[in-house]
Amino acid sequence: MLKNIPSIISPELLKVLMEMGHGDELVIGDGNFPAASTNERVIRLDGHGVPEIFSAILSLFPLDKYTDNAFLMEKVPGDAVETPIWKEYEKLAKEGDPNFKGFKFIERYAFYDRARKSYAIVATGETALYANILIKKGVVL
Repeated sequence: MLKNIPSIISPELLKVLMEMGHGDELVIGDGNFPAASTNERVIRLDGHGVPEIFSAILSLFPLDKYTDNAFLMEKVPGDAVETPIWKEYEKLAKEGDPNFKGFKFIERYAFYDRARKSYAIVATGETALYANILIKKGVVL
Protein backbone atom coordinates (compact mmCIF):
# COMPACT_ATOMS: atom_id res chain seq x y z
CA MET A 1 0.00 0.00 0.00
CA LEU A 2 1.06 3.56 -0.64
CA LYS A 3 -0.27 6.86 0.60
CA ASN A 4 -2.28 9.25 -1.56
CA ILE A 5 -2.78 6.84 -4.45
CA PRO A 6 -6.45 6.27 -5.27
CA SER A 7 -7.37 2.67 -4.50
CA ILE A 8 -8.83 2.21 -7.99
CA ILE A 9 -5.32 2.65 -9.46
CA SER A 10 -3.98 -0.89 -9.71
CA PRO A 11 -0.25 -1.62 -9.39
CA GLU A 12 -0.14 -2.38 -13.12
CA LEU A 13 -1.80 0.95 -14.01
CA LEU A 14 0.51 2.85 -11.65
CA LYS A 15 3.52 1.25 -13.34
CA VAL A 16 2.24 2.20 -16.80
CA LEU A 17 1.51 5.80 -15.75
CA MET A 18 5.05 6.05 -14.36
CA GLU A 19 6.59 4.61 -17.54
CA MET A 20 4.80 7.06 -19.80
CA GLY A 21 6.66 10.16 -20.92
CA HIS A 22 5.69 13.59 -22.20
CA GLY A 23 3.50 13.26 -25.28
CA ASP A 24 2.58 9.61 -24.70
CA GLU A 25 -1.14 8.89 -24.96
CA LEU A 26 -3.44 6.77 -22.82
CA VAL A 27 -6.87 5.48 -23.80
CA ILE A 28 -9.59 4.78 -21.25
CA GLY A 29 -12.05 2.57 -23.10
CA ASP A 30 -15.64 1.77 -22.31
CA GLY A 31 -16.87 -1.80 -22.00
CA ASN A 32 -17.46 -2.07 -25.77
CA PHE A 33 -14.02 -0.76 -26.78
CA PRO A 34 -11.93 -3.41 -28.60
CA ALA A 35 -8.95 -2.97 -26.25
CA ALA A 36 -7.29 -6.37 -26.62
CA SER A 37 -7.37 -6.35 -30.41
CA THR A 38 -6.20 -2.73 -30.60
CA ASN A 39 -3.12 -2.57 -28.37
CA GLU A 40 -0.81 -5.12 -26.72
CA ARG A 41 -0.62 -3.13 -23.47
CA VAL A 42 -4.06 -3.39 -21.84
CA ILE A 43 -4.80 -2.74 -18.17
CA ARG A 44 -8.10 -4.32 -17.14
CA LEU A 45 -10.26 -2.48 -14.62
CA ASP A 46 -13.50 -4.38 -15.26
CA GLY A 47 -16.25 -3.53 -12.82
CA HIS A 48 -15.31 0.15 -12.75
CA GLY A 49 -16.70 3.01 -14.81
CA VAL A 50 -14.70 5.49 -16.83
CA PRO A 51 -15.57 8.56 -14.69
CA GLU A 52 -14.07 7.15 -11.48
CA ILE A 53 -10.99 5.87 -13.32
CA PHE A 54 -10.54 9.13 -15.26
CA SER A 55 -10.77 11.16 -12.06
CA ALA A 56 -8.24 8.94 -10.29
CA ILE A 57 -5.81 9.06 -13.22
CA LEU A 58 -6.04 12.86 -13.36
CA SER A 59 -4.99 13.02 -9.70
CA LEU A 60 -1.61 11.58 -10.79
CA PHE A 61 -1.31 12.30 -14.52
CA PRO A 62 -0.48 15.79 -15.84
CA LEU A 63 -2.14 16.72 -19.12
CA ASP A 64 0.10 18.18 -21.83
CA LYS A 65 -0.16 21.96 -21.60
CA TYR A 66 1.50 22.57 -24.97
CA THR A 67 -1.05 20.94 -27.26
CA ASP A 68 -4.55 19.48 -27.42
CA ASN A 69 -4.59 16.99 -24.58
CA ALA A 70 -7.98 15.26 -24.33
CA PHE A 71 -10.07 13.56 -26.99
CA LEU A 72 -13.38 11.75 -27.28
CA MET A 73 -14.59 9.33 -29.93
CA GLU A 74 -17.25 11.16 -31.89
CA LYS A 75 -20.62 9.59 -32.55
CA VAL A 76 -21.13 7.77 -35.81
CA PRO A 77 -23.02 10.12 -38.16
CA GLY A 78 -26.74 9.49 -37.85
CA ASP A 79 -26.49 7.80 -34.44
CA ALA A 80 -29.08 9.50 -32.22
CA VAL A 81 -27.76 8.07 -28.93
CA GLU A 82 -27.39 10.61 -26.13
CA THR A 83 -23.97 11.11 -24.51
CA PRO A 84 -24.57 12.74 -21.10
CA ILE A 85 -21.35 11.18 -19.82
CA TRP A 86 -19.38 13.73 -21.89
CA LYS A 87 -20.55 16.54 -19.61
CA GLU A 88 -19.37 14.54 -16.61
CA TYR A 89 -15.98 14.04 -18.27
CA GLU A 90 -15.67 17.76 -18.93
CA LYS A 91 -16.43 18.58 -15.28
CA LEU A 92 -13.90 16.01 -14.05
CA ALA A 93 -11.22 17.22 -16.46
CA LYS A 94 -11.67 20.87 -15.47
CA GLU A 95 -11.46 19.92 -11.78
CA GLY A 96 -8.61 17.47 -12.32
CA ASP A 97 -6.10 19.48 -14.32
CA PRO A 98 -5.67 23.21 -15.03
CA ASN A 99 -4.07 22.31 -18.38
CA PHE A 100 -7.28 20.77 -19.73
CA LYS A 101 -8.07 22.57 -23.01
CA GLY A 102 -11.46 21.06 -23.75
CA PHE A 103 -12.22 17.86 -25.59
CA LYS A 104 -11.53 17.45 -29.29
CA PHE A 105 -13.43 14.80 -31.21
CA ILE A 106 -11.93 12.02 -33.29
CA GLU A 107 -13.86 9.96 -35.85
CA ARG A 108 -14.40 6.36 -34.71
CA TYR A 109 -11.87 4.58 -36.97
CA ALA A 110 -9.32 7.36 -36.58
CA PHE A 111 -9.74 6.96 -32.81
CA TYR A 112 -9.02 3.22 -33.16
CA ASP A 113 -5.91 4.00 -35.21
CA ARG A 114 -4.70 6.44 -32.59
CA ALA A 115 -5.42 3.90 -29.84
CA ARG A 116 -3.17 1.41 -31.67
CA LYS A 117 -0.33 3.92 -31.32
CA SER A 118 -1.16 4.84 -27.72
CA TYR A 119 1.09 3.75 -24.89
CA ALA A 120 -1.67 1.69 -23.28
CA ILE A 121 -5.41 1.15 -23.03
CA VAL A 122 -7.33 0.94 -19.77
CA ALA A 123 -10.26 -1.44 -20.34
CA THR A 124 -13.26 -0.70 -18.12
CA GLY A 125 -16.75 -2.00 -17.51
CA GLU A 126 -18.33 1.33 -18.49
CA THR A 127 -21.77 0.77 -20.06
CA ALA A 128 -22.31 4.27 -21.49
CA LEU A 129 -21.92 4.44 -25.26
CA TYR A 130 -19.20 6.62 -26.82
CA ALA A 131 -17.51 6.77 -23.42
CA ASN A 132 -13.94 6.43 -24.69
CA ILE A 133 -11.30 9.01 -23.76
CA LEU A 134 -7.76 9.54 -25.04
CA ILE A 135 -5.43 11.77 -23.00
CA LYS A 136 -1.93 13.06 -23.73
CA LYS A 137 0.61 13.14 -20.90
CA GLY A 138 2.40 16.34 -20.01
CA VAL A 139 5.27 17.10 -17.68
CA VAL A 140 5.36 17.38 -13.91
CA LEU A 141 6.64 20.79 -12.91
